[in-house]
Amino acid sequence: MTDLTIRARIREASNATFLADLDGEAVVYKPVEGERPLWDFPDGTLAGREVAAFLVSEAFGWSVVPPTWLGDGPFGPGMVQRWQDIDPEQDAVDIVAPDVAEAPDSGWLPVLEAIDEHEQPVTLVHEDTEQLRRMAVFDTVVNNADRKGGHVLAMPDGHRYGVDHGLTFHVEHKLRTVLWGWIGEPLTPDELEGVDRVSEALRGDLGRALEEHLTPQEIDTLGARCAALRAVGIFPPPPGHGPAVPWPLF
Repeated sequence: MTDLTIRARIREASNATFLADLDGEAVVYKPVEGERPLWDFPDGTLAGREVAAFLVSEAFGWSVVPPTWLGDGPFGPGMVQRWQDIDPEQDAVDIVAPDVAEAPDSGWLPVLEAIDEHEQPVTLVHEDTEQLRRMAVFDTVVNNADRKGGHVLAMPDGHRYGVDHGLTFHVEHKLRTVLWGWIGEPLTPDELEGVDRVSEALRGDLGRALEEHLTPQEIDTLGARCAALRAVGIFPPPPGHGPAVPWPLF
C-alpha cells in the first residue's frame, strides 16, 4: 500500500491513529507498531480484531462496520478503514436532562442516571432505532468491550456505523456498552436471522477468514455466543460482575 499518505494524526485516540489518503480517498490508518500492549487482550493485534469485526459485520449483512482491511502504510502494517463523514446535527447517543429522557415520544431510551459536574441530574440515553438495535446485537456477538457513545457514527442518511473494535472477541465475558436500552426485549425475526447468518458463515468462509486474526478458542467462543443468543432470543442483561459500560462514556 505504497500510495497511502498521512494527512494528520488523530490525537484523541489511545493508540496511534492517523487520517490518511489512499488513492484520493480518506481512510483511517492504525499501524500495529503504534498499539499499546494490553494485559487482558494478549493474543493477536488490535488491527486484526478490527478486521475480524468487519468480517462478522459483513456476515450479518447490516453494514455495522465501515469497510476495513489490513494494509501497509508509512509506519508498517495496520488497520485501514474507510473514513466516514458524519452528520454533526445528529446524536445517536447523548447525555440529557431527566425530563428530556422521560418526555413522551422523545425517541430516547435511558441507560443510566448520574450527576454532572454542576451537581445536576443527567441521563445517558440512546435512540430507539433499527440501526442501533442491530449494532447492539452485533456487539453482543463479538463481545465488544468498548462501545462508547463516540464509537457510534451518525450518518446523514440515518445509517449508524460502529467503529473502534480492537477490544472484541475475548473468550471471557467483556461486553461494555452504552447500548443497554433493550434489555429483556425479544429479538426480531430480522435480528435472529442475522445471528443465524453468522453461525452458518462460521462453518464456512467466515470461519476460515477469521483464522488469520483470531485464536481457535476465540472463534469457537464466537460461535457459542451466537448459539446462546439464538437460544434465549432476547437482549441479554449485564452479567452482574464487572463494569457494564465503558469509561469514559464518550
